[in-house]
Amino acid sequence: MSHDPLLTRLTSAFAGVPGVEAVVLGGSRARGSGHSTSDYDVGLYFKTAIPLDTERLLAAAKDIADDPAATTVTPVGEWGPWIVGGAWLSVEGRKVDLLYRNADAVEAAMESSRAGVVTMDYQPGHPHGFCSAIWMGEIAYCQPLHDPKGLIAQLKSIALPYPQALRRALIRRFQWEILFSIENAELAAARDERTHIAGCLYRSLACIAQVLFALNERYLINEKGALQEAAGLPLTIPQLEEQANTVWRLIGDGAFAPACEALRRIDRQLKVLTS
Repeated sequence: MSHDPLLTRLTSAFAGVPGVEAVVLGGSRARGSGHSTSDYDVGLYFKTAIPLDTERLLAAAKDIADDPAATTVTPVGEWGPWIVGGAWLSVEGRKVDLLYRNADAVEAAMESSRAGVVTMDYQPGHPHGFCSAIWMGEIAYCQPLHDPKGLIAQLKSIALPYPQALRRALIRRFQWEILFSIENAELAAARDERTHIAGCLYRSLACIAQVLFALNERYLINEKGALQEAAGLPLTIPQLEEQANTVWRLIGDGAFAPACEALRRIDRQLKVLTS
């Protein structure tokens, strides 16, 4: 990725902003699963003791943005306690997401994850919620673009190798909820509460993805595409994607009882894998 001229330009633009300790490439491009139109997810890591200078950051963003007049950056904390802020830019016609990362908060969440303690929080853009173990995956898979003090290298030593305590914690946290959500959907089906049924069955499928990733000692860092990715893991459920598509087709047809039964079949297959 270092030969990408746009990445070189982005790094030189933001590395000198006061408070920026490290610049990383994240998302699908960092994991090697991106394509020519994929966004550039650029993480800007800062420390609590040396706050990010968002005024200087705005000036740097305007310098490279396609439309400087329309360019804005958020204050730190604008997007909640997990994804604490950033900017959406267009640079050379390509979409660039700037994402602030408080390195101290990231490290604390990672140490908890390594010890087998995870949380799930409400977060816009994450329909299932923001799992604190996401930081482990973000760090494990990101590519440092600017890391003069070795901050990202030190954080990577927490994330790799994948901790067994986290594997157990994620399976314990999410596996029981699969059937619980199906049973709630079945109760809602008796009242024809379609939105609630769909929400419950989505949660069930999202929990299945979490358990499969943990079983395979892979970090799940985004719900988008997680079930499709889980279908390709070494330890997985046969025809998982096709089975999930069947669930949604049945929901669309109003066949709620068969949809729930189809999900119960997936749950039984998963229990065989985890036993």
